[in-house]
Amino acid sequence: MNPALRDTLQLLRLPFSLLLLPIFLLALSQAPAVDPRQTLAVAIILHLLVYPASNGYNSWIDRDTTPIGGLAAPPQPPRLLLWTTLAMDSLALLWAYFLHPAFACATGVYILASRAYSWPGIRLKKYPIWGFLTVFVVQGFWAYLTALIGIVPPGYWPDLLMPQHVGLGLAAACLIGGVYPLTQIYQHGADAMRGDRSLSLILGYRGTFVFSGALFALASLLFVANLPRLQFLLFVLCLAPVLVYFVGWARQVWLDIGAANFEYTMRMNFLAAICLNLCFGLFCLGRLG
Repeated sequence: MNPALRDTLQLLRLPFSLLLLPIFLLALSQAPAVDPRQTLAVAIILHLLVYPASNGYNSWIDRDTTPIGGLAAPPQPPRLLLWTTLAMDSLALLWAYFLHPAFACATGVYILASRAYSWPGIRLKKYPIWGFLTVFVVQGFWAYLTALIGIVPPGYWPDLLMPQHVGLGLAAACLIGGVYPLTQIYQHGADAMRGDRSLSLILGYRGTFVFSGALFALASLLFVANLPRLQFLLFVLCLAPVLVYFVGWARQVWLDIGAANFEYTMRMNFLAAICLNLCFGLFCLGRLG
């Protein structure tokens, strides 16, 4: 394979889209009505175009030499990566527009926010609060709303203003926001060298776990208030392994900050993704039943 193409595919980090798939599955499971063909198109647009393009653009700007999400040894980005991300964004917006202009607008807001997060002219990620809020609002709440706008027929859009969807969107934001500082915990040195004051760097190793634990607890409260009882019990059952791992990892870091490393972080990320995808996927199957 051509080296530039190989490195471009690696830096798009397509498997990393699995970490954002739970937001889509949650929206699908709670949608008041679903258009199956449109749902498939929305899933492809978000997870095979928008999210990988965001990963690739971030890699193009940062040119990481230390581990990043999903890659222990990221290659240096070839120029092909930049053109690929632009093409993927353009295709995503064009396809989204043919589905519905409102979905295209929502997708466009996501893309612009993700660029502002990395682009040196704005670079929201170098500010601990602004960086966190961008991820909390855009990757959490806005991604949930965008998925709903895409998969729900327009005649049902007024139902999306119900308090339940606001609560579930905030729960999704808390889940994403809770994981966010954990993804930074092994990058304190690299972030400091770039001049990025990440939230985890400001909170410190122990503070990062306390902050993330508080957001996970808040997400659980929002789910218990906005999900049917059986769905919430399934949520608790599916997320039990994540809770056990999180507490065990926090204890290790409390004793030795060397445990705040890339390997433990990736295990946490992918365990959470597997459990959440299983949980919300079962919600979707229950809907079909």
